[in-house]
Amino acid sequence: MASKLPPEYSEGSIRVLKGLEPVKQRPGMYTRTDNPLHVIQEVLDNAADEALAGHGKRIKTILHTDGSVSVEDDGRGIPFGLHPEEKAPVIELVFTRLHAGGKFDKGKGGAYSFSGGLHGVGVSVTNALAKRLEATTHRDGQVARIVFQAGDVTEQLQLRKGVEGDRRQGTTVRVWPDPKYFESSQLPMAELAHLLRSKAVLMPGVTVSLVNEKTKETQSWQYKGGLRDYLMQTLTGDPVIPLFEGEGFAQNNDNFAEGEGAQWCVAFTEDGQPVRESYVNLIPTSAGGTHESGLRDGLFNAVKSFVDLHSLLPKGVKLLPEDVFARASYVLSAKVLDPQFQGQIKERLNSRDAVRLVSSFVRPALELWLNQHVEYGRKLAELAIKAAQSRQKAGQKVEKRKGSGVAVLPGKLTDCESKDISHNEVFLVEGDSAGGSAKMGRDKESQAILPLRGKVLNTWEVERDRLFANTEIHDIAVAIGVDPHGPNDTPDLSGLRYGKVCILSDADVDGSHIQVLLLTLFFRHFPKLIETGHVYVARPPLFRVDAPARGKKPASKTYALDEGELTAILDKLRKEGVREGAWNISRFKGLGEMSAEQLWDTTLNPDTRRLLPVQLGKVDFLQTENLITKLMGKGEAAARRELMELHGDSVEIDV
Repeated sequence: MASKLPPEYSEGSIRVLKGLEPVKQRPGMYTRTDNPLHVIQEVLDNAADEALAGHGKRIKTILHTDGSVSVEDDGRGIPFGLHPEEKAPVIELVFTRLHAGGKFDKGKGGAYSFSGGLHGVGVSVTNALAKRLEATTHRDGQVARIVFQAGDVTEQLQLRKGVEGDRRQGTTVRVWPDPKYFESSQLPMAELAHLLRSKAVLMPGVTVSLVNEKTKETQSWQYKGGLRDYLMQTLTGDPVIPLFEGEGFAQNNDNFAEGEGAQWCVAFTEDGQPVRESYVNLIPTSAGGTHESGLRDGLFNAVKSFVDLHSLLPKGVKLLPEDVFARASYVLSAKVLDPQFQGQIKERLNSRDAVRLVSSFVRPALELWLNQHVEYGRKLAELAIKAAQSRQKAGQKVEKRKGSGVAVLPGKLTDCESKDISHNEVFLVEGDSAGGSAKMGRDKESQAILPLRGKVLNTWEVERDRLFANTEIHDIAVAIGVDPHGPNDTPDLSGLRYGKVCILSDADVDGSHIQVLLLTLFFRHFPKLIETGHVYVARPPLFRVDAPARGKKPASKTYALDEGELTAILDKLRKEGVREGAWNISRFKGLGEMSAEQLWDTTLNPDTRRLLPVQLGKVDFLQTENLITKLMGKGEAAARRELMELHGDSVEIDV
């Protein structure tokens, strides 16, 4: 029987995607594909950026009867002259080239100092995924119009003089989203209305409207009182104390750029669902991020210092950030010069400096306010202390249920002080030296460390009752407080001692091997921990970049998870005017090389670390089991070879 030849792989097999092709091939990398809302939001964000820069007072969205959507603004209008280098009209480049836009130049005199758009990807994605797009711009007494189909120009740029005496400025973009790229072609009306309303909230004095031609309805929003008006209208419970609102923006500050900062309005309620909304440069960050961590940090430290100053804390009660934050509702609007988002759809802010930025303005403002209104301070302290007491009681109940026949905890486990499993974490750390740094750098209150010596046993084919013969695995099971079990068992999870079990290994090949061995152990013998979302993988950085002082900015240390992040950091340094090669890049050989402080900053601190939850996703248990058998089974060499031949080229190697 003739053997099947693999398909030919040669120079001709490599495809280079040009123009907007990458977006059409992989739309999910650039936008949400459940419906076209996000591609419309890209156009809206551009209109909002104009208003944010002080060049517009009106944004109008029209839902036409033919399924298209128009966004009109009265900003400066997209320039339509020839680009000096590209020799093509600027308006054409904006819609047809990825990474072309006016948001890159962040320095003084740049077109946009603060903007939600920063990758220059937004509207070109909208254009790529539209059957048709018409852009009209009014600027300098002239009207320019250009039409695209499926991302390509079909009607070249046409210029005409504006009507005599008409001093109109601004841009109108009309989009016909292509249904083939989206699961549903219907726009979610409630989400769209919420998005438009939020733009009005964040830009007091700007009128945002929505016209639906089918239903003949028009909605319009304008909030002169900004965040406060909005929060008061949205709250479901009654505030315990008056709303705490404020703003702070950097001026002549060595650590932050001119104008960076935040506006906030916070309400504390005893009942009702908390309202929590945050924005960065007017972009809604539905998954939160580092600016929200900064707000939490500022609120907690201000309340804690008030409680300490007035000696309000009862004996044996320890206040934690979530005790203060649990009943807080807020609207937070941050301004960040060069925001780093998680992914193109910008749902979560990842900029590490944003924690310090927001906290540095919120904390002193709240401390001052509480000390000026001591009766409100006492009420707020009472609310937080009550939350801390019920949290500690819940932790003690779990402790009692375990009974006295508990196995003695392993000697090398450095435990945490708290007994509250929703807050506790244990890190399974590769090697004693890294374990030492982790012990010194951790938060003693909630983080436990269990160092592992050498490679853990491959447990894929080990019988459950033989597991405890291996010391490392015995220690892991006893420390976690859950017995080994199978996928169909119903184990007793009431003895679970930590809400998060985190695998922490080096960022190299050996570290990945240890990660795989531990994940194999959990999948095979503790599957319910994965199913209930208790297992995590910590991702330490691979590189550190030391940059010299530049202008008012002091020398800095930045960490990069991988090559991609390293490139982004170096690009940012070049943009800031740092001379090529003036920086120093060090690659960590392992966690043991990191000091306690570095390990805390990069891997242990909940505000700045990367911690990935381990989930099975949409594949079923059997499929995953078959795949792991091929990878980890002792008699599976042939199946492993076949797997490597099929998928070997999709793996990145670390040489």
